[in-house]
Amino acid sequence: MRTPAGRNAFREFLRTEFSEENMLFWMACEDLKRESNKSIIQEKARRIYEDYVSILSPKEVSLDSRVREVINRNMLEPSKHSFDDAQLQIYTLMHRDSYPRFMNSVIYKDLVESLSQKSAEA
Repeated sequence: MRTPAGRNAFREFLRTEFSEENMLFWMACEDLKRESNKSIIQEKARRIYEDYVSILSPKEVSLDSRVREVINRNMLEPSKHSFDDAQLQIYTLMHRDSYPRFMNSVIYKDLVESLSQKSAEA
């Protein structure tokens, strides 16, 4: 999650498990936190809600009812922290569920091998 190459490899793995929306949601929340313009924050928050929280979205992430209630309240006046609880819940889900499988995947092993080859060449 710390490096672009690592995020891309993990995202590729999540795509194979049909759960790429978790990473996309996490990245959208990170992007929202970097924003300072209030109108852009509101627009990005609305888009994140429509894309990942709405039950009508094909990319809906799995959130418990408590977190959904918090988001619904936060959407009355969106801020860069409107999705913090949801982002933590999705991060925890990825960390406990998908990430251990990723560490044993061919995608991860290929990434490690390519990085070790690059460092050996340097």
